[in-house]
Amino acid sequence: MVRVAREAKAWVPTAASAGRSSPQILEKLLRDAVRVPDPFFAIREGWIVRRLAPDCTRIEVDELPKRRDEAKLLRAMGWETANIHLGSATRGLAAHALDREPRWLQRAASDMADAIVDDWKAWASSRS
Repeated sequence: MVRVAREAKAWVPTAASAGRSSPQILEKLLRDAVRVPDPFFAIREGWIVRRLAPDCTRIEVDELPKRRDEAKLLRAMGWETANIHLGSATRGLAAHALDREPRWLQRAASDMADAIVDDWKAWASSRS
């Protein structure tokens, strides 16, 4: 006998969507994504149903091993995000990204991280 576990939870839009999201949009994004579809994922009558497996969980940074490659992990996460965008109606995003100079996103993310640290330092010094 093979036991199979599924998770079912109520579908609610993310706070970031500002009410512009719907189960149909999510289903279309996942259906059109440029990757192998998850045959167990479904949204039915306001419920998300998906498989449960020990290798299908979110990544908790504090549970990662001490010896690890964050760049490899972030690249894989970015790859999955890109797969969703490639299948979406905003395919122009890929063309735009190709027009950018090499490593533009890495530099922009580094600049943003520096700005956040500077902001935090300013905030921390104002509290002392």
